[in-house]
Amino acid sequence: QVQLVESGGGLVQAGGSLRLSCASSGSIFSLNRMGWYHQAPGNQRELVASITSGGRMAYADSVKGRFTISRDNAKNMVYLQMNSLKPEDAGVYYCNADQIIGIKMYNLWGQGTQVTVSS
Repeated sequence: QVQLVESGGGLVQAGGSLRLSCASSGSIFSLNRMGWYHQAPGNQRELVASITSGGRMAYADSVKGRFTISRDNAKNMVYLQMNSLKPEDAGVYYCNADQIIGIKMYNLWGQGTQVTVSS
């Protein structure tokens, strides 16, 4: 199983931008789908964006037009470009992936990266 490591979080003013990165320890060609989840304090993790191995993207309504997910297969990286950030976007962002090994599918998580948005 690959390991996922997020980076790029930090403190930003409302209206600002951040780019989150997710580094895979192995080739992301083996990862069927990758996504970014957001967990605000006291809330469950929610999917904000996903991208398939074929490049098909999907977004939560709350981030459409503001966030962009992308992947760089050569670098084994997935990114989340976050623009026009709002205070409600604050929280921990987790990278997630489904990896199929043989006949088993593994759901993998990174450790998360903190995003703070000041109003």
